[in-house]
Amino acid sequence: MFLIQLNLWKANKTYKMTKKRISILYSGNVQGVGFRYRTDRIAGEFELNGWVRNLPDGRVEIVAEGQEKQLSEFVSRIEEAMGMYISSKQASWSDPAPGLGSFAIKF
Repeated sequence: MFLIQLNLWKANKTYKMTKKRISILYSGNVQGVGFRYRTDRIAGEFELNGWVRNLPDGRVEIVAEGQEKQLSEFVSRIEEAMGMYISSKQASWSDPAPGLGSFAIKF
């Protein structure tokens, strides 16, 4: 019985540790205020791959992959630190895709 419970615990733990991708577009006064640099520093506190970049239309785009819980914490930390500059957010979750390196600022 203990072995069955242990295997179920491992299965649940594996399920909860699933990698995800989040893509976010932030609007507002998000360029020229250190948004990309702060995002890059926050990303360094987590095990994430991806990037952040300014868009020509004034928004900031973030694409990040990692454990879902870490991604949620990452987004919360960004919004705590830079919330005064954000007026809106569009976010979408998906499965991870190959090709993302360590988190960086894209120019």
